[in-house]
Amino acid sequence: MTTQPIVVWAEIPVKDLKTSISFYDSVFGYRTEIDSSAPFAVLNGSTGGVGANLFQSDDTGTRGNVIHFAVDGTCEAAADRVRSAGGQVLGEAVEIPAGRFIMALDLDGNQIGLFQPHAA
Repeated sequence: MTTQPIVVWAEIPVKDLKTSISFYDSVFGYRTEIDSSAPFAVLNGSTGGVGANLFQSDDTGTRGNVIHFAVDGTCEAAADRVRSAGGQVLGEAVEIPAGRFIMALDLDGNQIGLFQPHAA
């Protein structure tokens, strides 16, 4: 079992990234930073806990948010466990500054992220 927090971050699909950044910053007082490597923005609160990001997508409202879970071991091993349990893996591992993740679907079609943080 992993010693990481269960939920690592959440993703919120938005149609207009700049407008949504303004909304979340105004409502919650965040200091949102746009990531230059992809069309998404990281919401930075002051607690240092679970994070969230906004990502630009035409598929909003009906898709819902994506929750990324910390995994024990590698994200590839977690993807194998998803397949063994009847879920579906949606692609290869994606590298980000904080670690790596693989997207998957649970038994009900909910999209989840399998997150492997970089070693400290």
